[in-house]
Amino acid sequence: MDFLQAFSLEGKVALITGASYGIGFAIAKGMAGAGATIVFNDINQELVDKGLAAYKAEGIEAHGYVCDVTNEDAVNEMVAKIETEVGVIDILVNNAGIIKRIPMCEMTAAQFRQVIDIDLNGPFIVSKAVIPSMIKKGHGKIINICSMMSELGRETVSAYAAAKGGLKMLTKNIASEYGEYNIQCNGIGPGYIATPQTAPLREIQPDGSRHPFDQFIIAKTPAARWGEASDLAAPSVFLASDASNFVNGHILYVDGGILAYIGKQPQ
Repeated sequence: MDFLQAFSLEGKVALITGASYGIGFAIAKGMAGAGATIVFNDINQELVDKGLAAYKAEGIEAHGYVCDVTNEDAVNEMVAKIETEVGVIDILVNNAGIIKRIPMCEMTAAQFRQVIDIDLNGPFIVSKAVIPSMIKKGHGKIINICSMMSELGRETVSAYAAAKGGLKMLTKNIASEYGEYNIQCNGIGPGYIATPQTAPLREIQPDGSRHPFDQFIIAKTPAARWGEASDLAAPSVFLASDASNFVNGHILYVDGGILAYIGKQPQ
């Protein structure tokens, strides 16, 4: 196989969940650039329409569907519809997720369950829906958007860390259970990414100083910067392409080196 051709996604159908904006949108844009046909979902029509307009502005003909990833019947219906209207899904990126920053003892069990439901049960449900057709086709790629919280804990993110730790292990289990069918399941663990959601944490303070959390992240990151959503595109294309056909059950941390770094010695 031609070396560069190994990274091509020409002729592939890629479903990226929750990809109307942010990290999912950046990953989808990268995959479209590599030749994939993009399919995405979001929780309501307003977000899907917003996503379709954003893809169109980038010159990408995407296919959008309204679907709640925690609703198994709705997911099965969406996947069947995609197979009929677009084609069998070759690549799945389980990107849809939420975070609730609440101290553990102040978080209700219902709030904890909601995070687990979307961030862990959702990837299980969507993966289960696409795997049978991947088996029939003889190949498939599943990429789970994990997190540094798959490895680390931090204040106020107990549910998120529990979900992402579980997602890391679900990734390894899918790889173990379906690798023999030429299905590769890997994860990407983003570091701190500059998105609209993290913008308040990067605002310059009235006195001209950086936000305390911004200072903390810069000090903890060997790259000395926040990541951009686009930093996740090429790693995703690699894991979605034939170039990674013998990479399975791996979590690729795209974090600027945070997990490798103990931090600076106090002056």
